[in-house]
Amino acid sequence: MSVASFTHHNGPWTVADVLALPEDRKVRYELVGESLVMSPAPGLRHQRASRRLANLLEAAAHASGAPVEVLEAINVTLPSGLVVPDIVVADQGATIEDAVSIDAEAVQLVIELVSPGNKTMDRKLKPLLYAEAAIPHYWRLEFDPAPRLIVSELDSGRYTETTIALPGVVTRIEAPFLLEIDPAGLARQ
Repeated sequence: MSVASFTHHNGPWTVADVLALPEDRKVRYELVGESLVMSPAPGLRHQRASRRLANLLEAAAHASGAPVEVLEAINVTLPSGLVVPDIVVADQGATIEDAVSIDAEAVQLVIELVSPGNKTMDRKLKPLLYAEAAIPHYWRLEFDPAPRLIVSELDSGRYTETTIALPGVVTRIEAPFLLEIDPAGLARQ
């Protein structure tokens, strides 16, 4: 187990403070309000599913001609902090520069893959932050007891579940672009 070692001035954390932290592949740093949140890097099942889902999204976006880019684990600046969603679908023009963060206003879809240590963040807190930032689509991949994808759309300032893709069933998702998916194979070795 490693422990992050860095100094911080007195006072609340800022987005600039977090972005100035050294890169650490064992820890993800996020800013919620004025509090620094550190979580362990995801495990193999999580990363395998993230890559596969990002690949599916990228192919579907390309097939539809959507002017977007699919990114994994990129910093997203929100009105209330800085988060690192597992997958982000962003406007293509917003990713031209080699920045360390993307503004929430350029994000069309965020996806969280629920890890044992981040259940509360991924299910409760992050959807509130994403809704506050007016990100139109929020998806959540649950692994247990079997992989299922919960698809939600922003409606009157909060997310409403529109589709649940269950394992063993090909589910058609219409927005932000057409995607057909069976979540059963996302995490399988």
